[in-house]
Amino acid sequence: MKKFNIRKVLDGLTAASSSSSTTAQPGTPRENDVVQETLQSEHFQLCKTVRHGFPYQPSSMAFDPVQKILAVGTQTGALRLFGRAGVECYCQHESGAAVIQLQFLINEGALVSALADDSIHLWNLRQKIPAILHSLKFNRERITYCHLPFQSKWLYIGSERGNIHIVNVESFTLSGYVIMWNKAIELSTKTHPGPVVHISDNPMDEGKLLIGFECGVVVLWDLKSKKADYRYNYDEAIHSVAWHHEGKQFVCSHSDGTLTTWNIRAPAKPAQIITPHGKQPKDGKKPEPCKPILKVEYKTTRAGDPFMVLSGGLSYDTVGRRACLTVMHGKSTAVLEMDYPIVDFITLCETPYPNDFQEPYAVVVLLEKDLVVIDLGQIGYPIFESPYPLSIHESPVTCCEYFADCPSELIPALYSVGSRQKRQGYSKKEWPISGGNWGQGTQTYPEIIITGHADGSIKFWDASALMLQVLYKLKTAKVFERARGKEEKPSTDIVDEDPFAIQTLFWCPESRMLCVAGVSAHVIIYRFSKQEATTEVVQLLEVRMQCEFSEADSPDPGGEQTPTLPTSAASSSPQEAEPPNQLTAGVNSSEGARDNIPCLQVRSSPLKQSPGYQVELVVQLVWVSGEPPQQITSLAVNSSFGLVVFGNSNGLAVVDYVQKTLLLNLGTSELYSPSDPCQRQPRSPRKPRQPSGGFCDSNDGSNNSEDRCKSPTSAKMSRKISSSGEQKLDLDGKDNAFTRSRSSSVTSIDRESREAISSFYFCESFPRKSGSLASPCLLVGTTQGSVMMVALSLQPGGDQKLQQPLSFASCGTLVHLKGGILTMALLDAAGTMLPPSCEAWYDPNASDEEKEKEKTRRRRPATPPSSQEGQDSQFAVLCSEKQANVVAMPSQTSIYKHNITETSFVLRADVVQMAGAYCIACFCANGHIMTLSLPSLRPLLDINYLPLTDMRIARTFCFSNLGQALYLTSPTEIQRITYSQETCDNLQEMLSELFTPVETPEAPNRGFFKGLFGGGAQSLDREDLFGETAAGKASRSLAQHIPGPGSMEGMKGAASGVVGDLARARVALDERGQKLGELEERTAAMMASAESFSKHAHDMMVKYKDKKWYQL
Repeated sequence: MKKFNIRKVLDGLTAASSSSSTTAQPGTPRENDVVQETLQSEHFQLCKTVRHGFPYQPSSMAFDPVQKILAVGTQTGALRLFGRAGVECYCQHESGAAVIQLQFLINEGALVSALADDSIHLWNLRQKIPAILHSLKFNRERITYCHLPFQSKWLYIGSERGNIHIVNVESFTLSGYVIMWNKAIELSTKTHPGPVVHISDNPMDEGKLLIGFECGVVVLWDLKSKKADYRYNYDEAIHSVAWHHEGKQFVCSHSDGTLTTWNIRAPAKPAQIITPHGKQPKDGKKPEPCKPILKVEYKTTRAGDPFMVLSGGLSYDTVGRRACLTVMHGKSTAVLEMDYPIVDFITLCETPYPNDFQEPYAVVVLLEKDLVVIDLGQIGYPIFESPYPLSIHESPVTCCEYFADCPSELIPALYSVGSRQKRQGYSKKEWPISGGNWGQGTQTYPEIIITGHADGSIKFWDASALMLQVLYKLKTAKVFERARGKEEKPSTDIVDEDPFAIQTLFWCPESRMLCVAGVSAHVIIYRFSKQEATTEVVQLLEVRMQCEFSEADSPDPGGEQTPTLPTSAASSSPQEAEPPNQLTAGVNSSEGARDNIPCLQVRSSPLKQSPGYQVELVVQLVWVSGEPPQQITSLAVNSSFGLVVFGNSNGLAVVDYVQKTLLLNLGTSELYSPSDPCQRQPRSPRKPRQPSGGFCDSNDGSNNSEDRCKSPTSAKMSRKISSSGEQKLDLDGKDNAFTRSRSSSVTSIDRESREAISSFYFCESFPRKSGSLASPCLLVGTTQGSVMMVALSLQPGGDQKLQQPLSFASCGTLVHLKGGILTMALLDAAGTMLPPSCEAWYDPNASDEEKEKEKTRRRRPATPPSSQEGQDSQFAVLCSEKQANVVAMPSQTSIYKHNITETSFVLRADVVQMAGAYCIACFCANGHIMTLSLPSLRPLLDINYLPLTDMRIARTFCFSNLGQALYLTSPTEIQRITYSQETCDNLQEMLSELFTPVETPEAPNRGFFKGLFGGGAQSLDREDLFGETAAGKASRSLAQHIPGPGSMEGMKGAASGVVGDLARARVALDERGQKLGELEERTAAMMASAESFSKHAHDMMVKYKDKKWYQL
């Protein structure tokens, strides 16, 4: 029986209601006559898959020593769980309140979280997507500390008022047993002791509870007699308490940097007071106070001295020193500096039992922006090498690209060169957080994510099978000279900070060519090589891009122009002439204006290039008449043609990276034909110049193309987002600190109206209307919605272009859409995408014989398609911020048009492959994710997923093939989503499993004499103390019980087999317990009713007992 899906029905209604906005032009063939489309709305469904990266703003941590699972809570209510490499899970509390504490039910597959909104939650981890089973919201008390003893179902909760409440974690109900603060301290202090900062039971006696109050009072409470056995007073505030495993001593850390050790039977004074980082005065006085010791842990070993691990406590004179973790072992004290402030730490021990020798082997340190695990078993305390992708934010991410179903040989190739970059000095032991199992999904295609960063680095990640692992890191800043200090900072910078930040990148997986554009108006082209190379001189090309200058600012046309290329027409390669990075000397006018100076200085010393991506060419835009170059807005590479094209708000430039020459330098307005109705008039008069006809010869050494477009004005573009709530956000200015430009000479009106190049697409199409033979072309999209076509006159046959001149011709506007052009693509007559031609990869540093072998296998451009007279054989797919359009080629008639959005605009659009067909995927600023069929532009999916709240999302959102997409959900985390119904259906199988059946280790042996004389651990039947029979019911107004969404249905997604059976049995017992409780309540009500009836009957009998019948 087919499932009825209301969402699909609504999708159908949406498609029907929006059909008016998808129009077919009159006289065009019907949809079924053009292409038989196979994609339907049933192929699409949106859901989150997995989140990678470091938990943003962490606040708490817990570890299950049996399951070996680590949990991290954050200030935004998120919960991240980590096991072995590839085992990760993300959950979110609905309230979004900060997670203040986490407690595992050890080896039970459950976790308790305490939040800053005074609620506690029980998470079921026995299913792949954890769910909340129960919640309890406190109304009158603020939660400050929680403690759950090992193998106990009773959770102690300390409050800000100093009281302790007890919760049954199975039913999540409060016990009537309460420890009131005034009973705990009695007359030991005259004032309120403050919040509860610590709760723990004596390792050797479960009936004794140690309660630490903030003011410095510690109370040992006897649970059975309901009174305090001992009270320990100290003058300084307490931050944490730790037991010795024998239960005879405990250690307190204080706000003055001291550690006090107490014997439980000697409350009068501490047995020992030490200040680990305090300077000891010679006259025997108290040492100088230090910073608070925020946490201390006391762990014993069977064979040697105990470990004392603490955070904080440094001397106040260590101003500016980084946060430290101190490890005290015997007489040695090791101070381990951390890169970021410490949030929390946990010492990992061999046993989960608190009454046995702990045998610590590692310390997990949670920092504000990192997670470090220290090996306590090796000299020097080395750290473990983390298997998690926690370094995404090592430098802030500035751009992101996603490639699903890429060539299978890429990941091994990138891994082989990346493995040589790994640091040395890690611990030799296995990663200790090793719980969980990998998913069993069938998704096997390779996926690669590329992230560009603010420091100029680029990272390649293996994202296959819902995992993430760094493959290779490239540092683009190595190409440039670095300023030694602020005083040496060049005055030619156009950004205040991060001059090497990556603005955009283009990667061709087949040829492995990589091209990156940085914020300092520079473009770097890289080739991939498996061999090391040393580049004596980095090849440099300087380009002068300017546009529409006025008479007053125009230079004398007869004046000397400093060339940026070798002036000798015979030299086709810079190596034959002067070194290119010395070709251009900075030219200053009489007013001191900077001219022909790049923003960054390319290094002059030889560059040693490791295996991996190696610099082929650096292109830099230069200052023009005192105005800085405009940042690059679009970029494309074609390896078959050996060309790279880039554009900004001044125009576009085409560079041959094989010959290292500039082929074309055009202003945006010059792309329009003179009769073009879409042409935008220049804002200022132009100097007369020699006509060029739109062609540029690559051997023209004088580079007349550089004189084409000049302007006295320059500033970065900005664009406003207007959401439905009239909220306006600056797309470039708010979140991207590295895009702040120093130039402010252009008015805001001029800046908004300047037309920039926003998109490129190399293809083989029909440059002339109604032409019959396809040829290489370049599609150019602008921010004003124009799509122009430029014909490329290339010589056929791979290497002939090295000797033959290349020429270009602008063919005018193909179509004009509302909003800036975001993406373009080309389909054949059957609706299959025609990707740009590319060559197969070959190693540029290989021997000549190997190169020849590789060249014979090079992928040549496909045979140009021909078109019979009067028939269209291609579809150009064009998508802007507002509309999508499909144009038939070569007739250049618009056959389908769809208005994507009226009130918002599209931030990202990509033509992607789904279920063997192609579609357009769009992400709008109002949060909608949409897909449109091709070529008919039928709406297939429209879901309001994520309202745009942060420019980071706009900058990093990207779609890929097979229904995959991602974005940076926080500065440290990547969120992956899918819009494929098939992936959503298989998600349960693909996700990793957190809980695995593991036997709990045996309890420590008490020994004969301890058992005989009662020296072992004393157990306690907490049920007798805290159960409703003994303690009564708690006040209903104290806390409100909220059943979680997973309480009844939480096990439906549980793993099959033993784990699933155990989980279902647990839920069945829970449900049975609930039903028995309800039955008990009904029985009690019936008994009360029966008693009332019996009482009334007895009263009646007494009243009429001695009366005769006639007296009634």
